[in-house]
Amino acid sequence: MSTRITSLFGIRYPIIQGGMIWCSGWRLAAAVSHAGGLGLIGAGSMYPGVLREHLRKLKAATDKPFGVNVPLLYPQTDELMQIILEEKVPIVFTSAGNPAKYTPLLQDHGIRVAHVVPSAKLAVKCEKAGVDAVVAEGFEAGGHNGREETTTMTLLPMVRDLISTPLIAAGGIASGRAMLAAFALGAEGVQIGSLFAASEESSAHPAFKQRIVEAGEGDTMLSLKELVPVRLLRNTFYVKVKEMEARAASKEELQDLLGHGRAKKGMFEGDMDEGELEIGQVSAQISAVRPVVEIMQWLVNDFQKAKEGLISDI
Repeated sequence: MSTRITSLFGIRYPIIQGGMIWCSGWRLAAAVSHAGGLGLIGAGSMYPGVLREHLRKLKAATDKPFGVNVPLLYPQTDELMQIILEEKVPIVFTSAGNPAKYTPLLQDHGIRVAHVVPSAKLAVKCEKAGVDAVVAEGFEAGGHNGREETTTMTLLPMVRDLISTPLIAAGGIASGRAMLAAFALGAEGVQIGSLFAASEESSAHPAFKQRIVEAGEGDTMLSLKELVPVRLLRNTFYVKVKEMEARAASKEELQDLLGHGRAKKGMFEGDMDEGELEIGQVSAQISAVRPVVEIMQWLVNDFQKAKEGLISDI
């Protein structure tokens, strides 16, 4: 499975683990990298000192390529970037901000940079900023999302037609069959979140992993579009959000409801009622909590099986 993405990141398989807040600690990143993919530490839920601790544990656990995901909307981003430079992180995925802000600095230190976008317009902006790879993420994805609500299948070919930069698909991918579909639409790698959030090595709370496994079709919805759109599992908190949105609550009211630490309460501490449970639509396809090595091998085998079956059927 050789593509521009495997060459760019020095990995065996073009499979990148999502840098999910409260799920993507050093254990998950190390397991994915060791199994031939690209593991990412999710820095969005970490204080600078915590990120440094996770990086050092990750480097002690594997000698394979790894990276860090940094959402650019947090106030401590400068400090996180400084630690990334000091700890000699080889790859950085950025999102939720202007890719031009940090890309030159990171690349000057020999770091590969990928940026996550929800639209073709922003993909073009990424290419102009000189990123090494673009992640086109459809609104099926969990966590923070684009207001355009463009699906992965619609977004990928639009982006591919507009840019020549190596392209990674994200959103709604949890099988080798989905990987093959993404490749047919122009992707050269995939980024997978929900499937790895439910892995044994994920730092998510066991209760959250179980909710992912139990989720069915229609159990996630895009919410909080007046603030920052986010896909959530239905629970008591979600119902409160929808009630407030139905009566056209102000941004300030919604922000008060969201408060601080709501995502940590749900995904990391296990409050399945009042916590913010961020996960993708594809959770409906996930039926068990499995170790990363098993997930990775299944993805590769499913991809090859789907590829061979498609060729023989045409």
